[in-house]
Amino acid sequence: MNDVLDDKIQDVLDEADRMFIATSVGGNSSGASVFFNRDGDDLIFFTFNPTRKAEQIRLNPRVHAVIWPKGQEGIRGLQIDGEAYKIKDEDEKKKAYKLVLETTDAFKEFMDDDFLIKNDVVGYYRVKPTTIKYVDFYQEEKFEWKTFPANKTSALKFAFRMALKRVGLWLRTIRAPFLTATFAPIFIGSAVAWNDLKSSNLISEWSWNMFWLVLLGASLAQIATNSSNDYFDHTSNADEINKVASPFNGGSRVIQVGLMTPGQVLLTALVSIFGTVAIGLYINQQISGEFFGNTPILWTGIIGTFLALGYTGDPIRLGYKGLGEIAIALGFGPVMVMGAHYALTSPLHNNNLSSWNWVEALIASVPIGILVMLIVWINQFQDAPSDAAVGKNTWVVRTAVEDGWMRLEKPLSLYKQFMIEAFISVGVIGVISFFTDYGTVYAFIALLPVILVWKAFKMADEWMIKWNNPDADRQKVPYELLLVNVSTIGIHFLTGILLSVAYIL
Repeated sequence: MNDVLDDKIQDVLDEADRMFIATSVGGNSSGASVFFNRDGDDLIFFTFNPTRKAEQIRLNPRVHAVIWPKGQEGIRGLQIDGEAYKIKDEDEKKKAYKLVLETTDAFKEFMDDDFLIKNDVVGYYRVKPTTIKYVDFYQEEKFEWKTFPANKTSALKFAFRMALKRVGLWLRTIRAPFLTATFAPIFIGSAVAWNDLKSSNLISEWSWNMFWLVLLGASLAQIATNSSNDYFDHTSNADEINKVASPFNGGSRVIQVGLMTPGQVLLTALVSIFGTVAIGLYINQQISGEFFGNTPILWTGIIGTFLALGYTGDPIRLGYKGLGEIAIALGFGPVMVMGAHYALTSPLHNNNLSSWNWVEALIASVPIGILVMLIVWINQFQDAPSDAAVGKNTWVVRTAVEDGWMRLEKPLSLYKQFMIEAFISVGVIGVISFFTDYGTVYAFIALLPVILVWKAFKMADEWMIKWNNPDADRQKVPYELLLVNVSTIGIHFLTGILLSVAYIL
């Protein structure tokens, strides 16, 4: 009986070259028709790794496939439940490459593209069936099943894997690697506070509990900003039409690839901002004795919440009106640095503004505010065409020139100018320490990242030449700016760390 069923299954597979494969994550379902070939009982297919089905398979390997022979109207075919995974072994990739080409050469151009291979854009996937349901309405027994127990992952192991991948999904949603944008200003504000307490012989009053609360509250504010940005850039279609998204631009893509619903992303933003507000009110109560006491913490919290939700959120949409860069510089510069400083020096000023060393905190916030703005600025280069298409008038879009394509010389020139000004402000912090009670002579160590700045400028100039080439591949050239994106993040964080060390010293 099993041999007869095997023959029936093989007959269908011999007569077909496509399958419809369904994937799902968290209630977000997806389906696609793909060419396939067989490797024993397994099914091999090719696709692009950033696609919805590939992203969903990465998070949830359980798939359902339907195969019908050519020229048939759904009377006889296969329904397959299985587990899919991306092929990573190089020898397995070569084998999959040959198997796919035996079925179709429609994607050979992409399969052979060195750029796509190097950047892990193209991939091969293996479906290991757990159950094959043979359907034939011409025969008396219309449904027959074949199972593959060895291909089924144990429930405990599968649950553990899914839990880890769920954690990874949330880290991606909140864009965890970019939380360095928050860590740097909080570290600087804390370092200035540490120095002030030490100078007043009150270092014993330093509160690590307060430090961690400030860091958590600020981090939740950034998570709210990131998540609301993803949601509202989805509603405006800015991320939908962006075809050159990367880890540094185009959002987290969790909505676009069906890993989370728009509602779930919006809920993440709202829960995060609620957490920020709750922590802020608690800190305010600890300092003033009242949750809504009139303190700089209350007002920086109000301003920070406005900037976080208003960056791309309706109806304010600062980022769409050319005010996003200013919002970022203020929110991740003076607001965070001065807010952290005020909270951590409360034993020194006792909520008396005249005793608060706000000038020092403001001076220290200037370079980090400019540098965090430049992270967003350079990331907008890849987004510029899609931003312009939906009316998101960032300063990169505003200063670019349309000349058959978007010319970006002016935005790059401004990027360099702001970068130079950021490091001039670092130098000023060191210089004024010789003539005033402000600044620190150790600030000069925070000039070390200038080496990275020179390298970033050089790479950006080389990229601009490629971008302006009329024969440039507009789908590929944007990815070649990624090293500049990475360098800008590194410059910001390293400068922030060194400036923090300077104030502690």
